[in-house]
Amino acid sequence: MIEHSHVSGESEESNETLQRIIGAEAGALDRAAEGALRPRELADFVGQKKVREQLSLVLDAASMRGTPPEHMLLSGPPGLGKTTLAMIIAHELGSPLKITSGPAVQHAGDLAAILSSLEEGEVLFIDEIHRLARPAEEMLYMAMEDFRVDVVVGKGVGATAIPLELPPFTAVGATTRAGMLPSPLRDRFGFTGHLDYYTAEELSRVIARSAARLEIEIEAKSAYEIASRSRGTPRIANRLLRRVRDYAQVRGGGAITMESTLEALTVYEVDPRGLDRLDRAVLHALCTKFGGGPVGLSTLAIAVGEETETVETVVEPFLVREGLLGRTPRGRIATPAAWRHLELDAPAPNSAHDSTLFDVSGREDGRFT
Repeated sequence: MIEHSHVSGESEESNETLQRIIGAEAGALDRAAEGALRPRELADFVGQKKVREQLSLVLDAASMRGTPPEHMLLSGPPGLGKTTLAMIIAHELGSPLKITSGPAVQHAGDLAAILSSLEEGEVLFIDEIHRLARPAEEMLYMAMEDFRVDVVVGKGVGATAIPLELPPFTAVGATTRAGMLPSPLRDRFGFTGHLDYYTAEELSRVIARSAARLEIEIEAKSAYEIASRSRGTPRIANRLLRRVRDYAQVRGGGAITMESTLEALTVYEVDPRGLDRLDRAVLHALCTKFGGGPVGLSTLAIAVGEETETVETVVEPFLVREGLLGRTPRGRIATPAAWRHLELDAPAPNSAHDSTLFDVSGREDGRFT
């Protein structure tokens, strides 16, 4: 049984069309679609070989002892399967699963209500655990270590703390920013698994499995083409599969062929390297308007008509990871690979493109941005 606890928090975007098709964050429609595609057993989970092996040992050992396993922390970029693994953990243990998220737990009382409703052996999954409010964090320390929380009744000098015993449970935390977790919280997890980006071959298997679950006919080379443009992320691969399926149903006769795949990805502006319109706009502005840089982040954002935060947090990470953009103390610069990808002639080497190419500090006007 899976129970979702949303005590309070941010509203969810329900219109998938407002989301970048190659964005790794999950929209409401993504979550609904992923529910039908998630594997339920560890043996069916594709990729993450080391994490799967380590998790299998932890779960098997706990099962042999007849006790709940230690608390677990799953970290890594969005869309790689942290929520899926939490569901698999509960399924493998034969335990109910309660789901909440850091933004939904803004007060210690919110967390106390969730913890007090747990059953023995239940799995509590906290997504975006790095965004827990500080009072809730401190309550979670005691709950994870001593299986106890102190509920404060009253205010001021008349306040009293009533200890509340909790049944043994397993907390599973997921975070995209493990470095933001305070050390006291991070140290209370007995197992930590980091999820890495997938290879195109692994994503091809994910797509083939998803296509079978969705009763879609797809050629192997089409699955690989979609996988190669999915930025190493299963969530993006499944989203692209659904969009290619839509195109094939409307214009391609139903079955997903290589021809319909290429046509669909062209319609949705996802190029062979996985870049979309905004990615290419940033690179194109950097190369053509600023001669490849260096240029400040805010100037680059204005040039493409986007917010600075959008360029820095949404566009830049993938471009840097692909070696198409560099961050230097003087600003952002285009790498030779960026010029080649845009099929532009790179300018002659000069002092602007120096040995600081891959320095990640990225200062602008003497300040870090």
